[in-house]
Amino acid sequence: MSFKDFIGNREAVDSLRQMLARDRLPSALLFAGPEGVGKLTFAKMLAHALHCEREKNDFCGECRACRKTSEMLSLTAEDLERRRAAKDSARRAENLVYFDVQLVEPLGQFILTSQIEKAVSEAYAKPFEFSRRVFILNDAHRIHWAGVDRLLKVLEEPPATTLFILVCPNASALRATIRSRCTRVIFRALEEREIQDFLKRETELKPTERRLAARLLGGSLGKARAFDLEDYRRRRESWLAFFEFCLSSRDWNSLFRTTEVLAKDRENFEANLSIAYSLLRDLLILRTRGEEGEISNLDLAARLRRWAERVNLAWISQVSQGLDRAHREQIRNMNQQLGFDALAAEVASTPSRG
Repeated sequence: MSFKDFIGNREAVDSLRQMLARDRLPSALLFAGPEGVGKLTFAKMLAHALHCEREKNDFCGECRACRKTSEMLSLTAEDLERRRAAKDSARRAENLVYFDVQLVEPLGQFILTSQIEKAVSEAYAKPFEFSRRVFILNDAHRIHWAGVDRLLKVLEEPPATTLFILVCPNASALRATIRSRCTRVIFRALEEREIQDFLKRETELKPTERRLAARLLGGSLGKARAFDLEDYRRRRESWLAFFEFCLSSRDWNSLFRTTEVLAKDRENFEANLSIAYSLLRDLLILRTRGEEGEISNLDLAARLRRWAERVNLAWISQVSQGLDRAHREQIRNMNQQLGFDALAAEVASTPSRG
């Protein structure tokens, strides 16, 4: 495996390879962009390339240094899992041991201050096996505020023997003083063509199914690796029944069966809500621009167009606000079926035409 195998974001890849070739890597990098586009994967690749004994601006994956880097990353990932599983959350950060290549991630809600303090301490120490340490701070926007202060100090006076790679979905979620001390590398959502090419290689989906899946995945390769189109369609059916009730039906028994299914699947609640939002977005596109080629649920174009002709923007906004409310109530562990029933009754009694 090498940089050639990385899918998408060639501009970011080429830029960093040029830095490697000129030996001009900065002391701190910030990888920012949507979830599932390969930011963390590339950070790990960069750690390999920085130490590879055979390649100048790439990595072979086979030399002693590459194998050692893989081992360190594997051990740190295993250590993180053990610590997260610890029953006593107050003791999760005890006896931290950091390697020359270290993955640092939240142990709960936050990356703890003690985790950052350990990284700062090791950053100024001489590396054990390599000429340069690499600390990958994944979900850097979740560093505890006290830890941010510790990190800022080391970024202000960076040691020459340490590289920090901060990974987060949105750079603006980080403190401005942190952003200003990092070289920012922007990762973008993959193009539909790139997702379709991946699905063609890795799945048995038909061309029309690959096109639909690529549109639904929104440029996320991470989602593409685990995407099940049949499961998506199955879960979407409940929302289609819900919207059908809101628009025309008064079959309350059918509604109750539908909302029971939607509320019961709490493990996938957010993923299920995202399906509802995608349907609303499609209705909004068809209602305002009428462009079927821009919608996500391509296989429902005719049905959604009929619905779009029957709703106004206020109706779409009302349903969207109801879904927002459902998400907040789910966090508070409230009765979701009752919330969906109330939303359907509220929307069904509201005129949908403009």
